[in-house]
Amino acid sequence: MCCGFLELDTKDFMEIQERLLLQQLRLLNDCPLGKKLFHGKKPETMAEFRRLVPLTSYRDYCPELSEKQEEWLPAKPAMWAHTSGRSGDYTCKWVPITQEYIEHLSVILYGIGMLSCASHRGDVSRIPLDTKLLYSVAPRPYISGTFADILRTQTPLEYLPSLEEAEKMTYEERISKGFQQALYKGLDYFFGLSLVLVKVGEKLSENSKKIDFKPYIKHPIALWRLSKGLIKSKLAGRHLLPKDIWDIKGIIGSGIDSWVYKDKIKELWGRKPLDLYSCTEGGIIATQTWDYEGMTFIPNMNFLEFMTEEEQIKVDMDRTYIPQTHLINELEAGKTYEIVITSFHGGSVVRYRIGDLVKITSLTNEKLGIKIPQMAFEQRADNIMDFIFVRLTEKAIWQAIEKAGVPYNDWVAYRKTGETEMQLYIEPKNGCTIDTAELSETLFKELTKTDPKAKTLVPDEFAHIMDFKIKVDLLPPGTFSKYSNFKQAHGSDLAHIKPPHINPNDDTLSILLADVEEIITVKKVSTRENNTGETDKISIEQ
Repeated sequence: MCCGFLELDTKDFMEIQERLLLQQLRLLNDCPLGKKLFHGKKPETMAEFRRLVPLTSYRDYCPELSEKQEEWLPAKPAMWAHTSGRSGDYTCKWVPITQEYIEHLSVILYGIGMLSCASHRGDVSRIPLDTKLLYSVAPRPYISGTFADILRTQTPLEYLPSLEEAEKMTYEERISKGFQQALYKGLDYFFGLSLVLVKVGEKLSENSKKIDFKPYIKHPIALWRLSKGLIKSKLAGRHLLPKDIWDIKGIIGSGIDSWVYKDKIKELWGRKPLDLYSCTEGGIIATQTWDYEGMTFIPNMNFLEFMTEEEQIKVDMDRTYIPQTHLINELEAGKTYEIVITSFHGGSVVRYRIGDLVKITSLTNEKLGIKIPQMAFEQRADNIMDFIFVRLTEKAIWQAIEKAGVPYNDWVAYRKTGETEMQLYIEPKNGCTIDTAELSETLFKELTKTDPKAKTLVPDEFAHIMDFKIKVDLLPPGTFSKYSNFKQAHGSDLAHIKPPHINPNDDTLSILLADVEEIITVKKVSTRENNTGETDKISIEQ
């Protein structure tokens, strides 16, 4: 029931996809939101749907979803979830979740819990009867807290602390309380952002020298766990780690850079995290299995389409263009695609661009006998700098720089993989001085400030927990002018002679951060004789 998707082949997968899509189309064709998104058309087949319906972004669902206008929806929602949205665009994105969707999602979530503690197919030996799970995620209505709530419909769980108690606390308070309860009661599972798992584990290790045993004298189980852990760490000649105290059955991690932290999590917690690919709009899209390699797609939560880079460019140039997409049985190993989803079970997103690129690592997992394509998250496909709870757009950063009132010519910003720091390079106007430390602090406050409209989690709380930073460095006068001259001299179109403000690639950064006059280009112009009797030369230009 929970892991049956691992037994499917692509033919079975597509049969499920088509059947559920046709059910969803019947709901969409009869509701106001569907009529709006379909522009008056009524697709009745999978082919018609892909041919007639344009791609969408969250703006296409405003104000219906942002204002929770339930009368527009294909089915009545049982709850609403939201994500942190885009800084500078909208505070959050509200997404409705139906009861039918909840039932299917709860089964998938339980299956993922099974996979996280399995060592081989069919292994259920480590699943505890009385499951204790540290509450380390964002509270409802964030999707991670919503997952925690939905999972309870499938199995008895004891969250440490309880969901209701945790949601009245700050993040640090509930982590502290959860660990305190875990000393008394034990801890079986850890679910949360991979980066948070590392931060929490490191903090616990750093504080191990300050442990006061007196409060635990009257609690022999807690005292035994701490004593056992300290002995294990002393014998190993290192600081106390979470794995010394608890025998974790399974760890489920998520986040765009989750793969970066795998080894560190195993070092701290004693077990690798099972990686998920999920989002607020699509629930669970893919999951790893017990080999911790590529992720396997889930067939019954969303209709999945995949768009090539060439089609992305056409869509970005013309929003009315309806692209040619690929289905799960049309993918090629080694290729990268932008993923597009349509939610099933009365959901509301239709041909929705999440904004992610995924790489198809292989068409099957031969070692495990899985016959569905395997994927890995590659990168964002849009101009968002994603720090999970702090998602920055070009507009947001630009507005913050303008509010700071610094005299500048231009700027670029990027995030290194696995790091929680935004690097901003800015070129001051000639003769002007910019205090980089002061500007870094000003931008941090502006980009993580509390938004009273959110009424839920405050972004600056998670910015602190996740150690989000902004580092500003100055570029020499004339840097951007030299870059434009360089690109123009090498034949770039006028529309592409300026670097992108967000996430410039390595080539762009190397030009900006080096003396452009010293960049060497190699051109084939002629020197040695080839088999046609002509000569090929190599010239080096600076």
